[in-house]
Amino acid sequence: MTPHTKPCGGCRDTAGEGTARVPGQSATEGDDSALKHEQGKSAPAVSEDTAPDSMMAGDVAVSSGQMAKRRVAQGDGEEASPSITPPQGETPAGLTRHLLPWLPVVAALLLAANALRRDAWGLLGLWCVVACLACTRQAWARIVVALALCAGVVVWADTTQQFVSFRMMAGLPWGRLVAIMATVGGITALSSLVLLGRAGEARYTSGRDMAGAQAWAALLTFAGLMWIRHATGPLTPLLADRLWPGSGMVQAALMAVYAAWAVGRLADPKLSRVWRPRLWALFSFVFSMQLALGLIGYDIFLMTGRLHLPVPALILAGPLYRGTGWFMLGLFTFSTLLLGAAWCSHLCYIGAWDDMASRRKRRCGTLPNHAGRVRLGIALLVFGGAVALRLLGVGPVAAFTAAACFGLAGVGVMLAVSTRRGVLVHCTTYCPMGLLADVMGRLTPWRLQVDTGRCTRCGACSAVCRYDALTPADIEGGAAGFTCSRCRDCLAVCRHGAMRLTFAGRGIVGRLAGGVRAETIFVVTAVTLHAIFLAVARM
Repeated sequence: MTPHTKPCGGCRDTAGEGTARVPGQSATEGDDSALKHEQGKSAPAVSEDTAPDSMMAGDVAVSSGQMAKRRVAQGDGEEASPSITPPQGETPAGLTRHLLPWLPVVAALLLAANALRRDAWGLLGLWCVVACLACTRQAWARIVVALALCAGVVVWADTTQQFVSFRMMAGLPWGRLVAIMATVGGITALSSLVLLGRAGEARYTSGRDMAGAQAWAALLTFAGLMWIRHATGPLTPLLADRLWPGSGMVQAALMAVYAAWAVGRLADPKLSRVWRPRLWALFSFVFSMQLALGLIGYDIFLMTGRLHLPVPALILAGPLYRGTGWFMLGLFTFSTLLLGAAWCSHLCYIGAWDDMASRRKRRCGTLPNHAGRVRLGIALLVFGGAVALRLLGVGPVAAFTAAACFGLAGVGVMLAVSTRRGVLVHCTTYCPMGLLADVMGRLTPWRLQVDTGRCTRCGACSAVCRYDALTPADIEGGAAGFTCSRCRDCLAVCRHGAMRLTFAGRGIVGRLAGGVRAETIFVVTAVTLHAIFLAVARM
């Protein structure tokens, strides 16, 4: 056999140390030049009777050149182990990304199959929703799915304990069962870890800036609806449970997805100015449709099966007259302690009507100076009248008629006054509960402040305020007026950054917030309550 061609002085032995590099030359360039040099020196020696041996020598040179490239891939003098190097430049993180979204989907579907085995159709639907979320690229979905799969690990542990107890009582072997269940639980746990790791961050990139807020809204909405579902007993507050028994968990999951989506629309004040009236109108439409169905006899859409007048003043006036039925007042108090006057701009079903009426006029107007006194007088008349009707023993028919007339007069105020002034006159002057919401707003931490140093007095904020809370005097005072409902429309139009929603002072609320923007916490709170109220049956 023809001996191998002897390497030149500038190269090392092909089968030995690798290839030397010229100073200043990169590792890859050195390897390529060495490889070409070896091939060039071997080429002249090829003949008809020595071709196989020469080709073998060339193959050895090529193979050694490729190995040299791998050896210098991690730096000078460091050898890369071929056994741990991913093929074709693939990194370990890249290999992990191949598990997404299929590994979380498989884990969620295994949990769905376990729910199907137990005939738990609500859980089955819940895990199907989780599997669908894993297929998206929403950053908030990554957090929610990972936490759901953590709960799935607990489910598998509980299921394993039940299976083992059953087989032990039956005298059957259970070792292989434990191994299988441990594998399934391990897949679920691995799925959660992959989602929370770098591979999950690399895949789920959509809406990353608001992912935390959206995840909080989704989790709080789901937890709130599940608590209401179990705490209210025979009332069955969730509509899905009333229409399809056992499906309330699916409705809670879908409303959690809706809450996360809504936070994405309301977090930015500019988007909020467009989407808040739409979501508010949706809330009012759902309420009105349920009320209409209740009127024509479908009492399944009513919380207690009994019809109540949809007049906000009756939230307090009704219990004052009857002496019972304080649930709605408690719900109102709880909501306004969290949101204050924002109850009027986010959660009031009748307020959405007044908002639509006021938008018939493009530019907002102002309220007369005596509007505050009129508002206080109407509130005293309504609440005092309810107590008087009770003390005088007036029957329910007369009381119902008086309440209906007051409600119809409010609609007249919207159509006749709000449309002409471009202000929510019903909410800011006529409605007694609006006055209570404004008073409760003083107990909440949310404050809309005006930076008088940045403000140029251009009047853009006043032109969009439909609650007449940004008069020149309010702006000079550095804060929105008493009737401010925290709708944040003014933040969207201020080009100088002078408007901001903040915490009141620097007390315990600011410390508990831990640096999180007040506006973000406010939006999460408002959307969570909005989604929960949207999901339950009407009173």
